[in-house]
Amino acid sequence: MLSFEEAAARLLGAASPTPLERVPIYAATGRVLAHDLQADMDVPPADNSAMDGYAVRAADVPTAGTRLPVSQRVPAGSVPSALRPGTAARIFTGAPIPPGADTVVMQERCRTEGDDVIFEEGVRVGVNVRRAGSDIARGAVVLPAGHELSAADVGLAASLGQPSLIVHGRLRVAVFFTGDELTEPGEPLKPGAIYNSNRYMLRGLLERMGCTVEDFGIVRDNIDATREALRTASRSTDVVITCGGVSVGEEDHVKAAVEAEGRLESWKVAIKPGKPFAFGSVGQAAFIGLPGNPVSSFVTFLTLVRPYLRRRQGVTEAPHAPLTLRADFEWKRADPRREFLRVRRNAQGGLDLYPSQGSGVLTSCAWADGFVSNPPDTTIARGDMVTYLSFEE
Repeated sequence: MLSFEEAAARLLGAASPTPLERVPIYAATGRVLAHDLQADMDVPPADNSAMDGYAVRAADVPTAGTRLPVSQRVPAGSVPSALRPGTAARIFTGAPIPPGADTVVMQERCRTEGDDVIFEEGVRVGVNVRRAGSDIARGAVVLPAGHELSAADVGLAASLGQPSLIVHGRLRVAVFFTGDELTEPGEPLKPGAIYNSNRYMLRGLLERMGCTVEDFGIVRDNIDATREALRTASRSTDVVITCGGVSVGEEDHVKAAVEAEGRLESWKVAIKPGKPFAFGSVGQAAFIGLPGNPVSSFVTFLTLVRPYLRRRQGVTEAPHAPLTLRADFEWKRADPRREFLRVRRNAQGGLDLYPSQGSGVLTSCAWADGFVSNPPDTTIARGDMVTYLSFEE
C-alpha cells in the first residue's frame, strides 16, 4: 500500500492543467486565471473626492468662519476647470479634484449664503482626497496566475477595463457507479438493494468545484459492461471517476477493466476509511476509482481527488494550512493507516467526535464540518492538540 503522502504526491505529480481559453469578464467568476493580471492604469485614474463637499486650497481656509465664493460645480464624470485662487468648487463623491485644489471639506462642516460657502473650521491639506493610484498603481500585479477568481476579483479586473480574461478551460469529468445493489432515489427499494447516495454526493462535489460533469449512471457488475463504460467515458472527458468495484471481491470488476482498457498506477492507499483507491488512465483520460462505501468515497475525494482536480484546473495557490485544535474526545484505537475522523468544532473552541466512525455512516459526514487527520499508530487523549482539516477548505 502507498502511504497517504505518497499517493497525494503521485496524484499531484500527474496533474496536467487544462488548455487555456479567453472568456468574457461576466463569465470569469470561479475560473482560474492563466496569466498574471497586471494593471496598465492607475486606479483611481485621477485624484478624486471621497465625499460630497467643497474642494479648496487649504491655504485659502486658514480659520473657521472663512467665506469663499463658489466658482464651479463638479459632479462625478465631469472634467473640472482649474480652481481660481480664493474660491471653492462644489464637488461630489468620485468627482475629479480641480487642478489647484488640495483638500475637500465635507458639506456637513459648511454652510452656504447665496453664492458663497462659509467653512466652520480650518482645513488641512489632503483631507478627503483619494489620490490617483491609491488603490492600484500602474504596473502592479493585482491577481496572480493560478488564482481562482471570486466575484470581487472579477470586479477588480473590470475596474482595470478588462473586457475578458484568459483562464484555464473547465475540467470535464465523467462519473459512473458500479453495483447490482444500487437503486436510484424515487424507485422502489427491492430486498438487498440500497439507494445510490454516492452519485448525488459526488456530482455535488464536482459541480461545486466548477467541473463539467458527464454522468453515466449505474453500471452493472460485469466486466464487459464496465469496460464499455470506461471506453465511452474516456472519449470525451479529461478524468473518469468511478465509485465501487475497486476492491478484490469476485464482483469487483473495475480494477480488471482498467487494466484491460488502460493502465493502473496504484489501487491501495494506507488511509482509513478509503483503502481501495485506484489511480491510472484509460485512453487520454485519467482514471480515479473511489471505494463504494459512501464515507470512504467522501474522504478520499476531499483528501486526494480534490487537490488533484484543483491542480488540473490550473490552481497553483497553496491550500489553507490545517488548524491545530483541541480534541474534546478520546480515540483509543490506534491504526497502522492514517485516519480521517469526522469531527465538528464546538463553542468552546475544541472538536467533538461523531460517535460512529464506520465507513458506511454517511450521517457522520453530514454532521461534521471537518476531519481530524490522525497519523498512523496514534491514539488521541482528551485535551490533545490535533490536526483539523475543514471540509470547506
